[in-house]
Amino acid sequence: MLATLGRVRRAFQDMNATLRGFLIIALIAALVVVLQLERTLTALFILARIAFFLAIAYFLFLMWRDRREEISMWSNRSRAVFYGSAALLVVNVAVRFFTPIGNGWNLIVFLAVFVFGGFAMWRVWRDEHTYGY
Repeated sequence: MLATLGRVRRAFQDMNATLRGFLIIALIAALVVVLQLERTLTALFILARIAFFLAIAYFLFLMWRDRREEISMWSNRSRAVFYGSAALLVVNVAVRFFTPIGNGWNLIVFLAVFVFGGFAMWRVWRDEHTYGY
């Protein structure tokens, strides 16, 4: 019995890493289906989405906290554009997380808002960091 388990363990360790990963995923999927854990998995997925959104918000807060003195020296217009773009990006991500996917236009609008908001923030940052030019 122990020799058989040793051979199975050795075969599993010698297996291709990709194949081993797919077998583990298949085993987890089979357990979810057999034990009828679809609702539990959905609830965990919703909690994970909320936790991920909060983690992003906390990271942005930490980045802002480290640089708020520098940002406070910018002009009022630059601060308004920078903070407005940051708020727009946070709302954009929140809307994407908490609304149904829908059609392809939702993704295009999400990406367009993200690109234009990010460009506005980058442009303000670049204009405020001229370094004497």
